[in-house]
Amino acid sequence: MQPVGTIYQRIKLFIVNTLSYKTISANANTVNKEWIVVDVKDLPLGRVAAIIAKFLRGKFKPNYTPHVDCGDNVIVLNAAHVTLSGNKWEQKEYVRHTGYPGGQRILNATQLHNKRDTRLVENAVKGMLPKNKLGADLFRNLRVHGGAEHQHDAQNPKTININDYL
Repeated sequence: MQPVGTIYQRIKLFIVNTLSYKTISANANTVNKEWIVVDVKDLPLGRVAAIIAKFLRGKFKPNYTPHVDCGDNVIVLNAAHVTLSGNKWEQKEYVRHTGYPGGQRILNATQLHNKRDTRLVENAVKGMLPKNKLGADLFRNLRVHGGAEHQHDAQNPKTININDYL
């Protein structure tokens, strides 16, 4: 039995079939950004921060593209009630520099929590994002609140049970 068509027709058919499997990359116009609410009361800081960073980055979406902001806007509630294991409240240090000679300032987790109770979650999530302009843009999509109330009801946020992702 003879194969159907000439060699050129078969090659053309092969090229058409393979070109239909193109990888689709997301861009700023095709991204579907949503608002989600995460309650982190009595949950470990590092595990929660890793999941929040994945939501900000968009890694749970099927159209994830590494160089595009395709993540969601995340509202974190009860950040003041996040937990640290072991002696991290006293031993974990947060270092910053004022920019002047001898201006290095060190606070432990307890002091930082007493100064501003949302800063622990903000620092943990920021450390898990890329260290470039994209990471800065992604960090602007994070809203952290120490209590259980937020003022973003107009965005119709969807509540996420974070225990499903732990």
